[in-house]
Amino acid sequence: MSQNIFALVDCNNFYASCEKLFRPDLAEKPVVVLSNNDGCIIARSREAKTLGIKMGLPVFQVRDLLRKHDVVAFSSNYALYADMSQRVMSTLETLAPRVEVYSIDEAFLDLTGLDFSQNLTEFGISVKHIVQKWTGITVCVGIAPSKTLAKLANHAAKTWHKTGGVVDLTNKDRQRKLLALLPVNEVWGIGGKLTKRLQQLGIDTALQLADADPNYIRQHFSVVVERTVRELNGESCIALEDIAPTKKQIISSRAFGERITDKQQMCEAISEYISRACKKLRQEQQLAKHLTVFLRTSPFSDKDAPYSASKSIELDSPSSDTRVFLAKAMLLLDGLWMNGYRYAKAGVMLADFYDPGVHQPGLFDDPIVQKDSDQALMQLMDKLNSKHADTIWFASQGSQQEWGMKRELLSPAYTTNWAQLPIVK
Repeated sequence: MSQNIFALVDCNNFYASCEKLFRPDLAEKPVVVLSNNDGCIIARSREAKTLGIKMGLPVFQVRDLLRKHDVVAFSSNYALYADMSQRVMSTLETLAPRVEVYSIDEAFLDLTGLDFSQNLTEFGISVKHIVQKWTGITVCVGIAPSKTLAKLANHAAKTWHKTGGVVDLTNKDRQRKLLALLPVNEVWGIGGKLTKRLQQLGIDTALQLADADPNYIRQHFSVVVERTVRELNGESCIALEDIAPTKKQIISSRAFGERITDKQQMCEAISEYISRACKKLRQEQQLAKHLTVFLRTSPFSDKDAPYSASKSIELDSPSSDTRVFLAKAMLLLDGLWMNGYRYAKAGVMLADFYDPGVHQPGLFDDPIVQKDSDQALMQLMDKLNSKHADTIWFASQGSQQEWGMKRELLSPAYTTNWAQLPIVK
């Protein structure tokens, strides 16, 4: 039986790369992408990193630095990033027999058996070139006999430019050489608390963790850390997931661009979040039985009195109908709303999921009857809105949404809106 071989393909500076893709004038300029309400820096181009701009910094702290170096800032354009991610992942699916989409900018490929017919480094270079040619996005490729090693191989491909963006770690000697160079906190799944505990045992590098006794690690940490040790030694313990696991909950929440003091505006916000959450629920082909609504003032403001509250409700039978959850959410909001507060954030959570047709109602429940026409209506709404960018919405969501996120530096929807297609002169 052939050895398992995985490749991790990771997009370089993905959000910033998406912003540059349709702006050739920014090819060599530093670019940063900002978080919700344009608050913090969440992505940086290579040029911005060279300037020493750190991730997570509030914009007001580095405004002078951005101005001094003519750094171009963008509001988060999640529609653009999601569409470009889909293009990258679709490209990868044409290049490998099995693909696991790990995140918006990362995917694992199953290359088991490919080493018998093709040089793996050459394959990685081919993947890199094809993705860039077809989508315009640059990627790095890490190849190894386990997912954890593939992660480290990808890290090396990004860190050392002489690799050409591709590192093959199927060779045992190369594995150990790289592991000796990397601190233990670079290992996938080893966070800050685990790092401190491991360092107390004299384990400072990835190689020292790989050489630790798996049974000892399991006794003093967990089976998860033991699995990491085995993965670092080339033993594949984490299988490729062809189908993404079903979500256990869906949360829709945003910080407001302006503080909300009017209940009608809060109703609009909650209605918007319910609409988004139910759309995601239907995309997952699930029904939900549990709804939670929450709201709070800012915990960081000296001007606002502290207030945070949530309320939940259980449906008698699960549903994915936006109208059902809107009615329940408004009842919950009535019990949450307190006049006199300046609300900074609110949201909703759907949980307790069921596959359609499998829920057994209780003897005294008043089940919601799911009519075919109701389901067809929701599907029609989703279809129209996906094609024509929020053409239909519920009146309770409002039309102005003055409470919405600040996105003053938002780039056009280059790939999802006909009216915003780039124009070549």
